Formats: sequence, C-alpha cells, structure tokens
Amino acid sequence: MSRTALFIILLLTLAACHRETKDPNLLVASGHVEATDVRISTKIAGRLETLRLQEGDKVQPGEELGRIDPTDIGLALRQAHAERAQAAAELALRVAGPSKEEIAQARAQVAQAKADLEGAQKDLDRMQGLLDSGSGTTKSRDDAKTRRDVAAARLRGAEEALARLLAGTRREEIAASRARVASVDARIGQLEQQMRDAIVTSPVGGVVTEKIAEAGELLVAGAGLCVITDLADAWLTVYIAEPDLARIRIGQEADVVTDDGQSRKGKITYIAAQAEFTPKNVQTRDERVKLVYKVKVGLNNQDGLFKPGMPAEARLRRTDKAAAR
Repeated sequence: MSRTALFIILLLTLAACHRETKDPNLLVASGHVEATDVRISTKIAGRLETLRLQEGDKVQPGEELGRIDPTDIGLALRQAHAERAQAAAELALRVAGPSKEEIAQARAQVAQAKADLEGAQKDLDRMQGLLDSGSGTTKSRDDAKTRRDVAAARLRGAEEALARLLAGTRREEIAASRARVASVDARIGQLEQQMRDAIVTSPVGGVVTEKIAEAGELLVAGAGLCVITDLADAWLTVYIAEPDLARIRIGQEADVVTDDGQSRKGKITYIAAQAEFTPKNVQTRDERVKLVYKVKVGLNNQDGLFKPGMPAEARLRRTDKAAAR
C-alpha cells in the first residue's frame, strides 16, 4: 500500500473519532449478535423413521420435524386395551355379585357332597362290622375310612363356596378390581402419549442451525435431533465501562448498526449487576484487561436480518433520565 493511501486512511480514522467524540452524549459500544438456541430432542426411544429438515431450513412453531417408528408402541397399546377389557369384565362380575343360577348350582353341589359322605360313612360302618366279625380285612376298613374322609372334605369345601356366594362380593375385592382397571387405564394413557410423542414438532419458530441425527438411526429417549435458532429472539451483547454506566438504563433505545451499514432500533433489556473482565474474544489486549459490565440490547428481528455471531455496534444517546443518574 502506498504512503498516500495510508495517509488518507489515517485522516479518515481521525475524522471518524472526532465525530464520535464531538457529541459527549453519544456512546458507541461494539459486540456480537446472539440468539436463543433450542435443542430439539426425542421424548421416546426408537428408530428415527423420518427427519424432514436440513440445515438452513426455516420452521414454524408446531411444524412436524420427524417421526419415531411407532410399531412397538402400537403393539403394546393393543395388548393394554385387551387387558383393560378383561379387567373391566372382572369388575362387572364382582359388582353384580353371584347369580341365582350360581347359588342353585352351589346348593346342588352341597347336597351331592352330603349324599356322598353318607354313602361313604355307611361303607365304613359295614367294613368295620365285617372286620369285627372276622369276615373283613383291615385294608378294606382303611380304604373305606379314606373315602369317608375325602367325602367329608369335599362337603366342607362345597359348604364354604356356598357361604361365599350367599355373602356376596366383598368391598375389598371390588376395590381391587377397580384399582386394576385404573392401572391399565393409566398405562393406556401413557402409551397413547408416547404415540403422540412419536411425532416430533418444533416448539419454536426459527432456522435449523445444526442437524444432529439422520433417518434410520436408533435413538434413546432424550437424543437430540437438531438445533433451532430463534432469530426473532435476538440481542446484541456489548460491554460498557463503569464510567459509562450512568449514561444508560433499562428500556433505553439504541441504534444498532451492522458492519455493512444495516441499521435497526433496539432497547436495552439487561445490565449486569457485577463487573467482569472483557471476554477474551475482544481483539485488543488493552480492551481485554478492562473491567466492564455486560449489556444486552434486544432486537426486533422477525425478518432474521441479524444472525448469531454477526458483529455490530450499539449507539446509545444519553437521555434526560440517564443524565439524572
């Protein structure tokens, strides 16, 4: 570069500095644009069936991004519905109680058991008489006694079954059946929610800035699919030296200008309460060693003009309220 060109650049730089220092109420701070990044993840495990996006795509809130294969969930849901039908039928039977036919059948079983016991007792008495007279054997008497005992046990079981039928279904049994139905209903609700979660939608509008997964991958619950940057929620982060803090306030308007001359209004939304050293990504060493306060200037960025990482500067003019501070 020639000496003449260097001299011209030096003059222009000095002129620019003179314009900025000429107005003592104007504060200029440089920084970078930032935006909210939302990591989209799957709520359920499974094979990623589709992923309908690429980096740079614009998405709207509620737009479908991809799907998890729901085959296994569908099979589990069918099984749960079958279990629910069985549990509901069991509950209905317990609430209705025993029918007249069941009670009549139980009475008949008791009568039959009594007749069997009487016959077995007569056989035992006869075998005992033959044994006493010397005409029978001990084995025959013992076999008859066993048949009598079995018949007596059968009669007790039939009488207990009849007593349970006559008493009706206990409240505890009905409560247990209701609890089983409720448990199956809860599982069905969980599986139905998983079916809905198999369709992954975007909770925000923005631009896809990173694609993490690919269709066909087997994912665990919580695995990331992509990152969506909400450009509408963008801000410029700048750092203000302590002597300049008195010149700004929350809600104060600022002119935000990009390196290519694009300008837009913004408002201060955040002023740090504690000082920090200027971040290391600031270019000069002299600036990095200063104690400064972090300030965010909110931007109306619905059209996506400002991109994350874009350098820009905020021009803040001291207002009467700020001057009063």
